[in-house]
Amino acid sequence: MPQLPDDLDAVAVRTWCSLALEALGRERAEIDAINVYPIADGDTGTNLYLTVESAAAAVEAVFAAHETGATAPATADAVRAMAHGALIGARGNSGTILAQLLRGMAGVLADGGDAAHLRLALTRASAAARQAVAHPVEGTVLTVATAAAEAAQGDERELRAVVSAAYEGARAALAKTPEQLAVLGRAGVVDAGGRGLVAVLGALVEAVTGQAPVRGPRTGSGKAATPVDGGSVVGLPVGGVPVDGLAAVEGPLDCPEELDGGGPAFEVIYLLEARDEQVDRLRTRLDALGDSLVVVGGDGLWHVHVHVDDAGAAVEAGVEAGRPYRIRITHFATESGHDVRVQAEPAQRAVVVVVPGDGLAGLCTEAGATTVIARPGEPPASGELVDAIRRAHAREVVLLPNDAALRHTAAAAAEQARTEGVRVALVPTRAAVQGIAALAVHEPDRGFDEDVVAMTAAAGATRYAELAVAERQSWTMAGICQAGDILGLIDGDVAVIGADVPATARTVLDRMLAAGGELVTLVLGEDVPDAMADALEEHVREGYLAVDTVVYRGGHQRAPLLIGVE
Repeated sequence: MPQLPDDLDAVAVRTWCSLALEALGRERAEIDAINVYPIADGDTGTNLYLTVESAAAAVEAVFAAHETGATAPATADAVRAMAHGALIGARGNSGTILAQLLRGMAGVLADGGDAAHLRLALTRASAAARQAVAHPVEGTVLTVATAAAEAAQGDERELRAVVSAAYEGARAALAKTPEQLAVLGRAGVVDAGGRGLVAVLGALVEAVTGQAPVRGPRTGSGKAATPVDGGSVVGLPVGGVPVDGLAAVEGPLDCPEELDGGGPAFEVIYLLEARDEQVDRLRTRLDALGDSLVVVGGDGLWHVHVHVDDAGAAVEAGVEAGRPYRIRITHFATESGHDVRVQAEPAQRAVVVVVPGDGLAGLCTEAGATTVIARPGEPPASGELVDAIRRAHAREVVLLPNDAALRHTAAAAAEQARTEGVRVALVPTRAAVQGIAALAVHEPDRGFDEDVVAMTAAAGATRYAELAVAERQSWTMAGICQAGDILGLIDGDVAVIGADVPATARTVLDRMLAAGGELVTLVLGEDVPDAMADALEEHVREGYLAVDTVVYRGGHQRAPLLIGVE
């Protein structure tokens, strides 16, 4: 039996994230199934799952970076990664607020993970979440978070006692949400976001004590028993799905209590790079445009969520405040008193491609593909790829991950999409230039298998390279590099160590073209001057007469230069 932690160290945080993801994975369908307010789109459990998935992936990345070391990562690195991952992967109202709760906790747990720090972390998290919501409403996840923090305040010196008290306090508060929000009381259900938080806190109990908390009772009569008011029971009809002994419904954070089928037509979500003072003005403007406004984050990176009638105005407000990206707009329409997504007839085939920057995203979009941007240090989670497949809205989808590290993530996304009736083929592209080559031969009018074979062959025939800046002294396949050296990676391995980008690029090109080639593709980062592209084109033209060169602007990407040779 593994030793139980005396405080929340990095290993405990990793375990917590893993268990929380498992718990939400088990229960998300149940939460989704009874998500009826304010928008009956059945995605609360899924949004929470995707948010925690992103947090867990970020923590795993920290551990992966320490695989060769003798010690685990620092607790501060793990909790900050958890918070950052949740922030960039947050979905929906509940997921966005959960991200802020984790961020609030991380700010304290980075300094220590004992009982006293956890008590303070829960208090800070609750306060941060309330501050992030434009118009807090009781009977929601905010109420449950506050109750957890209050229940944790006491004289207990053991971490497990504090964690257990917080969990029990959250459960008790969740049961009372129907008394605080009239629409929940009329439906006889509890808040779904709060229910998800209870699952996350339950995972924390298991990570600290080694035992999963006792789940609430279920009835066998086709009704779920929902204890409210200190022990009375509200019976739910067969359509309600019991979750941990409690039913759940998405509670509003900034919406009228009456479910009248009205409300804004669009949900707008984006990440935003902006200064604090700009975000303050953004909050004021978005609050005037719509409702369900939640803005979380800090230190220059924010996650914005709002429901509006004018989606363009909401995005424009973000542009004025800073640099928005990963923009997601969902259109809702009223039908029979409930809000549902508008769906047109699906296309026969689509391509979903992961790209490292805005420039290539524009190029691939012009070619008809649905894009997912992988920003430096922010690889997309499987949920984001599934969302892109859904946005493509086609019966058949070809998925191009363009990164060897995304192989398993893309495979999981493809499997999920197949369960939803979409025929998905995963072409294992390992670099953006391979994706460009595959997209160039894509023909939606030919047979699906034939198209996939052609795209796979084009990608496989493209050798790829990239330039990177060494962050520290280390051993490589090409020798020892120093911090600041320019590394030329060919097919994923360091082949050249140079002093500057132009000379290293020329050496890499020469090595790649020594094996032959007909076309060179150069993808320039945003800080690379056009003059360097011209010089590299001339280098190829003078040294390799039968080889053509094409140049693209990649925008904000990790590598200053990507190279492909076909």
